[in-house]
Amino acid sequence: QVELVESGGGSVQTGGALTLSCVLSGDTFSLYSITWFRQAPGKEREGVASISTGGYFTTSADSVKGRFTISRDNAKSTSELQMNNLQPEDTAMYYCAAARGNLGDVYRLTPGQYTYWGQGTQVTVSS
Repeated sequence: QVELVESGGGSVQTGGALTLSCVLSGDTFSLYSITWFRQAPGKEREGVASISTGGYFTTSADSVKGRFTISRDNAKSTSELQMNNLQPEDTAMYYCAAARGNLGDVYRLTPGQYTYWGQGTQVTVSS
């Protein structure tokens, strides 16, 4: 069974940076596209950024474009989300999710398309 584990969350001031990591085990990492989601209290789960199996294509939510960068290292079975210029509205629980293969643009940031999920890591940005 595929397992995902996130790490790297924490508290940071407005304008700061954090890097989140997601490690997949239980299957070949390169078979899976990876997407980062976030969910704040009382809000719907939101797709943040997605990366294709080979790492050559990425998709980002408009709210984070220019600030967040998703990457992956298939040799390390790891995806990272580099978050820069963090704002209070970025405060949320961040989740890593995986789906076998690649999804079309319209589906990549949709939570229901993903089979495997990590437990989440909290990001808090103080104003």
